[in-house]
Amino acid sequence: MSEERTALRLECITKEYPLVRANDCISFDVRWGEVHAVVGENGAGKTTLMKIVYGMVRPDGGRIYVDGRPAEIRSPADAIRLGIGMVHQHFMLVDVFTVLENIVLGHEPRKGGAIDLEAARRSVQALLREVGFDLDLDARVEELPVGLQQRVEILKTLYREAKILILDEPTAVLTPQEAGELFRFLRGFVARGNTVIFISHKLAEVMEVSDRVTVIRDGRVVGTVDTPKTSVAELARMMVGREVILTVQKTPPRPGEVLLSVADLWVEEAGKKPRVAGVNLEVRAGEILGIAGVEGNGQSELVEAITGLRPYRGTVRYQGEVIARPDARRVREHRVSHIPEDRNARGLVLDFSTRDNLILGDHYRAPFVDRYGFFRDAVIDDYARGVVETYDVRPRSIHLSARHYSGGNAQKIIVGRELYRKPRILIAAQPTRGVDIGAIEFIHKQIVEARDQGMAVLLVSADLNEVMSLADRILVMFEGRIVGEVRPEEATEERLGLLMAGITEGAPA
Repeated sequence: MSEERTALRLECITKEYPLVRANDCISFDVRWGEVHAVVGENGAGKTTLMKIVYGMVRPDGGRIYVDGRPAEIRSPADAIRLGIGMVHQHFMLVDVFTVLENIVLGHEPRKGGAIDLEAARRSVQALLREVGFDLDLDARVEELPVGLQQRVEILKTLYREAKILILDEPTAVLTPQEAGELFRFLRGFVARGNTVIFISHKLAEVMEVSDRVTVIRDGRVVGTVDTPKTSVAELARMMVGREVILTVQKTPPRPGEVLLSVADLWVEEAGKKPRVAGVNLEVRAGEILGIAGVEGNGQSELVEAITGLRPYRGTVRYQGEVIARPDARRVREHRVSHIPEDRNARGLVLDFSTRDNLILGDHYRAPFVDRYGFFRDAVIDDYARGVVETYDVRPRSIHLSARHYSGGNAQKIIVGRELYRKPRILIAAQPTRGVDIGAIEFIHKQIVEARDQGMAVLLVSADLNEVMSLADRILVMFEGRIVGEVRPEEATEERLGLLMAGITEGAPA
């Protein structure tokens, strides 16, 4: 391949941290005029590599070539000068600024020493016409839905004349319709001779939008393949190193009694719109109730209220009982388990050992303490070994601190802790966020088994495929309210996507 067609070439990029080699001599090239996907398990080294390309992390070794020429990228400013832009998974916008102010921030045109906002407006309006985006330049960013906020982030990079656009998990906060609009923009962007590097764990999207795919495993390149010549199953095998069952295997549900009921639940903050506004739902023994929705529409607050982590108005019944002055401990004592959406902030104490993390929440009572309140170490060790074996946590040590596990194994510790105690009700919030495809397969199997053992499972996920695969009934949340219920056999990405955007009229029946 000629250098003239190479937008970016990486040669033996290496980055080591004290406990891991994140990038182990990574080499591949990205061509002008293509969408090049980079995929791999959680912890494979994708994000570290892209931060090196964007100048946020300094490599320990290797070379980078941009448009065929050697490049020293010591900071994002260097990357921007070379025509490289990056849209991060978590947007870097100033909420109280307008769209226009965010786009030109740090690169404002000046006239006589003062910022020339009219010149900025003309430049940005021309850019909007070029890329086909429809945005109100005077709207405050905090008033925009996340799909439009992402467009602002993209426009920020294009305003700085980016020709190589890096997108890190760009569809994580988008409805299917918004993702489709993003893909159309990307195809037009590369058709003009530019390049996109697309990082995603959603292999179906990778197949839809990319021209080539580079797979990274354990910090090394497994291979680069032409997208039309591969498949989701082949990419999954390359990522994990074995065959992966990509479909959820489950029998029809056999729902029993209502174990969790929520009536007219409100979560409010003074001076702000309600985060949860009058939600009603029931979950029965032996069923999985899924809640779909774009992140930020009240799902997190609903879960926190149900699990005793946040005050609320309304009524929550656990196995028919209302808890007076509910808190996390009292809720847990009513045989409720909670897989939290943020495993590091809510799920684990990173400096605690595996064994200590596996008894969190039940550490103060039998069988882990004797009648005097002293820990029964032998009992705890046996219990921890049982969880680690049953849930295939690797490495098998019960004494390793939690921070030393990969994302997938850290999540297995949480899932194991919450299920091994045999709850009646399981609240699973984003249970596979940030974990590799092999761990996803395992966790999905555990959730289905929990249902089949008679648990009532409330599943909250921003991954539409996960909800559609696991749930026996699906509710959709928008701006703190339940805006629709869909049976899985009737669910399509289009129908759920419209509901996720708050469009209830005209949604396909």
